[in-house]
Amino acid sequence: MWYLNMNAIMAISGMIVILALTRWWPNNKRILLLAFNLSFLLVFSKKLFVFYLVYTLLNYIGFRFLCQTASWRKSWFITLIALNIAGVSGMRLYGMRIFENPLFDTVLLLGLIYNVLKVIDAYYFAYFIGKDARAPAIDYANYILFIPTFTSGPILKFRDFIADTKQPYKLIAPQVEDNVKRIILGLFKTIVIVPWMSDIFISMQQGELHTHQSLFLMVWFYARIFFDFSGYSDIAVGFGRLMGYNIPENFKKPFQSPTLTQFWRNWHATLGDWFRDHIFIFFSRKTPSKWTAASLSILIMLLMGLWHGFNWLYFFYGLYHGIVIALENLLGKSTVNKKKVSRTYFLARCALTQLIVTFSVIIYSGSTETVFKIYRGLLNWPF
Repeated sequence: MWYLNMNAIMAISGMIVILALTRWWPNNKRILLLAFNLSFLLVFSKKLFVFYLVYTLLNYIGFRFLCQTASWRKSWFITLIALNIAGVSGMRLYGMRIFENPLFDTVLLLGLIYNVLKVIDAYYFAYFIGKDARAPAIDYANYILFIPTFTSGPILKFRDFIADTKQPYKLIAPQVEDNVKRIILGLFKTIVIVPWMSDIFISMQQGELHTHQSLFLMVWFYARIFFDFSGYSDIAVGFGRLMGYNIPENFKKPFQSPTLTQFWRNWHATLGDWFRDHIFIFFSRKTPSKWTAASLSILIMLLMGLWHGFNWLYFFYGLYHGIVIALENLLGKSTVNKKKVSRTYFLARCALTQLIVTFSVIIYSGSTETVFKIYRGLLNWPF
């Protein structure tokens, strides 16, 4: 996470100043940004720098090949994606110490689960658009290595990034003010609020837990996750837009979501959008039936769960959310139009959705012991 390091923040801020001073140069957003991205990675870690040079080059070769080839396109498309999935899965298994190799370094995992999604999105673009999807190597490299969103998203779409690249760099006072305020808000969340909430969470889970304590910890941890992740997203969006790119929103008032389907369009929105777009496109080119949509919902949520971590907790987390979304599809309750229902009904649906999410979000703690301890505490009445 760059944003907990003041040197990294100063480097990114300095790059924005350089872009502003060279805005008269049509290619400043392309050439200077590539130099910055590569230099940043080199200073941060030589291993990470070398890894991403090779990773980006290999995938760019695959991208250009897929743009131009006319034979066996679907087979090549699937193969290139499968190789990337196998590669990132293998790296994660090394990170979990299931496999051992002296060449492996945990720093190589930095940003990889986000960047592989960007690589796959570029392959989709190449496959469906063909020769017109071709992009210069410099723009492809900037897309993969874009520092503001490198470690935690939001997840950029290839076509949108390339479109922004073609626009001249512009910076106006209101834009600077809005994004600087957003960066400060994000830093406040991640540096002040999150550590304080983490300390309380750790302190309260010591010793035996009862029902009310477990409930409090679930709600508290849910709020902590929101401040943590939305804080990083605020910083990334602010810095990215100051660099001349329209970074998409990752959090769109998720607490006002009346269904779980709508929740995943508002919470980590770019991740939910990525899985829906790519899975539905691949498995269902036409409007799916309710049963097909329900089945794909379970598959998407299972994949999203495993994307967060290779263990049974995340598997069941994805299955749990997938089943609820599937039921919403089958029952025709996947969306609620706020303007067509009463305020009481809308708020009740929002509360139900948050209850469903709160029950499972503790899995993000990453500790099996903590998760089971809090769940056991729910059944431990204090009287």
